[in-house]
Amino acid sequence: MNKKKRSENFRSEVSRNRRANPFKFGSIVDEPYFTNRLEELKRIRSILESEVHLILMSPRRYGKSSLIRKILKTIDRPAITLDMQVVTSEIDFAEQLMKKICSLNPLQKVKHALKSFRFIPMVSLNPGSEELNVSFGSVKAVDLILEDVLNLTDSIFTKERPIVVFDEFQEVRKISVHFEKRLRSILQYHNNSNYVFLGSQESLIRDIFEQKNNPFYHFGYLFKLSKIPKKEFQLFLEDRLKPQSSDYMEIAENILTFTDGHPHYTQRLAFQVWEILASANEIKYPVLTAVEQILEFHDVDYERWWSSLKRTDMKVLIGLTLTDDSPMSKEFLQKFNVGSSSTVFSSLKRLLENGYLVKIKDHYEIDDPFFKRWISGKRKS
Repeated sequence: MNKKKRSENFRSEVSRNRRANPFKFGSIVDEPYFTNRLEELKRIRSILESEVHLILMSPRRYGKSSLIRKILKTIDRPAITLDMQVVTSEIDFAEQLMKKICSLNPLQKVKHALKSFRFIPMVSLNPGSEELNVSFGSVKAVDLILEDVLNLTDSIFTKERPIVVFDEFQEVRKISVHFEKRLRSILQYHNNSNYVFLGSQESLIRDIFEQKNNPFYHFGYLFKLSKIPKKEFQLFLEDRLKPQSSDYMEIAENILTFTDGHPHYTQRLAFQVWEILASANEIKYPVLTAVEQILEFHDVDYERWWSSLKRTDMKVLIGLTLTDDSPMSKEFLQKFNVGSSSTVFSSLKRLLENGYLVKIKDHYEIDDPFFKRWISGKRKS
């Protein structure tokens, strides 16, 4: 479906239900909320149609999962997605993966495949929720179980090549010290599957896939997902704000100025702005009002975040709020009294790992523009 047709369909939907907010945040985004990303869709689909694996990285909430999900819906192939953040052990990984394999194949086919397993899992159906449960019990031969389950992923789909997505793959290093090496030793022999590795911590993902001494060195095509191009995002916002205000172009511009085009926070702010515009009250500055409402709503959250930080981290965040100077520069160190460059480097690493900062090329910035505004407001009050 071309862009013009999608736009016409969206406006038709809006006209049928004027009360439906056309923006969405906080979960996987699909049509009609998905922002085009036409070039990325084309390139990633091309990679998945080859026999090359894909490593897709970007800061959190840039839309990696939504993008992959959209592509998977257009490819007629079985797909498995496993969120590594909720995997607690190697056995848990095998059990969760096995459960997803079972859900995509007839039970009789799975039973036949299990005959070759060295340790047979217990597979049962929860009568209440009709959800499959898979358990290998307390078996200690983790390497054999991993090998059997992963090899089944590559062999059971005989007609179509499966696509297996590991979300937040950098978590592999928290699960077990041997897990990364074990996975690589098995996956390298798979010829029937495409593997997709999603990651939100660039330094860890680059270390896993770009360092020669690591098992997954150059295992696939490394693709960095950037922010949505401003022009593309601007048109997306305008199309949805136009039914609510004659100032839709200015409002869209103001939203993007505040969020700097961050996909999640742009949708969040646009959602709040739309709610304001849809109300009976006329508000002169809807974007500013929406920002203030969101800050008020999350004030307790930001207070908790702030109180959990180390003093050096606080100083670095304040500095990044008030200046565009590099936090490693002499001017920054002196102005904000943050100590030595090694101390600041440790703080930056910590803030990156905890999701407070993102690094765009050599530039550090606070990920959440609302948290940045909250810090600025507290400094002024």
